Amino acid sequence: MPDILLVDDIPDNLRFLSNFLADRNYRVRKAVNGKMALAAVQALPPDLILLDINMPDMTGYEVCRYLKENPTTSSIPIIFLSAASETIDKVEGFRLGAVDYITKPFQLEEVLVRVQTQLTVRELQKKSEEQNIQLQQALDNLKKAQEHLVHQEKMATLKKVVAGVAHEVNNPLSFIFCNTEPAHQHIHNLLTILALYQQSCPQPPPEVQALIEEIDLEFVTTDLIQLMKSMKTGASRIHAVMAALKNFTHLDESGFKEIDIHQNIEAVLALLRYRLGARNDEFQIQVEKDYGTLPPIYGYAEQINQVLFNLILNAVEAIECKYNHWKRQFFQPQIKIWTEIRGYESMVIGIQDNGIGISLESQARLFEPFFTTKPAGQGLGLGLVTSRRIIEEMHNGRLSYVSSAEKGTQWVIELPLFKQGSPS
Repeated sequence: MPDILLVDDIPDNLRFLSNFLADRNYRVRKAVNGKMALAAVQALPPDLILLDINMPDMTGYEVCRYLKENPTTSSIPIIFLSAASETIDKVEGFRLGAVDYITKPFQLEEVLVRVQTQLTVRELQKKSEEQNIQLQQALDNLKKAQEHLVHQEKMATLKKVVAGVAHEVNNPLSFIFCNTEPAHQHIHNLLTILALYQQSCPQPPPEVQALIEEIDLEFVTTDLIQLMKSMKTGASRIHAVMAALKNFTHLDESGFKEIDIHQNIEAVLALLRYRLGARNDEFQIQVEKDYGTLPPIYGYAEQINQVLFNLILNAVEAIECKYNHWKRQFFQPQIKIWTEIRGYESMVIGIQDNGIGISLESQARLFEPFFTTKPAGQGLGLGLVTSRRIIEEMHNGRLSYVSSAEKGTQWVIELPLFKQGSPS
């Protein structure tokens, strides 16, 4: 039943109109002045207001202005009531937001038609607003599904690449690993024989002496040992990178299971070693780690790694940006990573950089899908959106941050300690 608020300072008008409308299945509330009308609207917003213009203390125009300035009541349609003998400013009324006028004495059929018309318009507006809300919800769901598909596609592609690289690298890597030690032993034996020969023949033939001087035998013997050590170290690094890639993508695992957070952090840092400054001596980001004693948690390891990768990579890029703009001798790039137990039911991972920070404008849109501060082609703008969904929707956790140009950005991941049921 439509709800109509009738506002008039003349009791006979209130009684006459309220009885007429009530007989036609409208719920009618009455107010004899502007203040009572505002209180009635605040208590329960009506579907339509019939508002007398000339009232003492507070005119209908003033009531209308107040209601239209309030976002919660601005959409309520208002029909002004006025006597035919009264001088009124219809333009002012429409400017304030009124939708119609009814003059006194009332023509009941006219009143009914005008009321029905405005209630019909109001109902159509409500349906339109509801449809807009439903469309927005559908759009939000579509964006979430799109983000999820993009994330799945990226991870599926990464898995294929890692699997292919692992297949191509593992065989020759195993060959190198298996043969570096025998090769080192063979070289040691040859150098031992060479040393014995030099002891037994301190004055070699001229042609041998000439060759020794030409190739700088002393340097070759020293460098050969160092080359073998470098090959072994390089092979070990390749093996570590492959292990980190495998751990990051969890090629041999899937599903909701026990996770060692510290192991995952180390895997991500190993993958980002080059970006952290291993590529040169000029740019080095100091990574300070303060790991607490944590029990294993339960979750999707691949997705947790994706979040850690996104946040640490963002920290690296923020530091690089600041490093490129500041006087470098006054800036010491640093990332702090810490973990701790919080209360009895959760653990925290903190990632703090001293980079350029996030502007207030960007913070307002930080979790919008496809919003990015990076140049075109350098980011989809899904990293933080996906990270928040992974932590908050898939793991019942919380992802938060604080940021400033002076101190950089601090991200905090909070995850439940106890095993949660795998989300459906």
